[in-house]
Amino acid sequence: MVAFDEAFRRQLRELFVWRRDVRRFRPDPLPSGAMERLIEIACLSPSVGLSQPWRFVIVEDNARRSAVVEDFRACNADALHSYSGERAARYASLKLAGLEEAPGHLAVFADKTNDMGHRLGRATMPDAVEYSVAAAICCMWLSARADGIGLGWVSILNPARIHEVLEVPESWKFIGYLCVGYPQKEFDRPELERANWEYRRSAKEFTTRR
Repeated sequence: MVAFDEAFRRQLRELFVWRRDVRRFRPDPLPSGAMERLIEIACLSPSVGLSQPWRFVIVEDNARRSAVVEDFRACNADALHSYSGERAARYASLKLAGLEEAPGHLAVFADKTNDMGHRLGRATMPDAVEYSVAAAICCMWLSARADGIGLGWVSILNPARIHEVLEVPESWKFIGYLCVGYPQKEFDRPELERANWEYRRSAKEFTTRR
């Protein structure tokens, strides 16, 4: 068994602390092969029944990128209308995507009809397919941060429209759209906490014993 020492464990915790959902990117291009290396790391993630249901689409075409930006703007405007008063004003002030600045765009899907793993573990919890893909994104996120690369997960999008724009199979469920690039600045606190939208709470608040 590979042993990891205390110094490694401390550094690993620091990596968790400094992982951010990045919205503000520098225009610097990513190194050649950087996106592919992050996808390789994501594919090391655990998956239900070893089904490996993740599907990655590197979005390079400018017209498709522009269509995604337009969909975000429409969905973001709809989301703003769901708030009122001071909360609406605060929402309007938030920067919730780096789609126009990030040099890398990556759409991530879960293949719901994938037969790899022979459907082990999915009869009782079919959503474990999507959970597996979310775990892969988290592994990618941490690996990116270790390389000094920022990643922002955009969820304010219409899944049906993303399917249409990217022309992917209907059986692929949209999980997230990732902006990838070098962050303008680095912080050890989430941007939404710095903007007083919400604050990070103690693990004790989410833990129950039975």
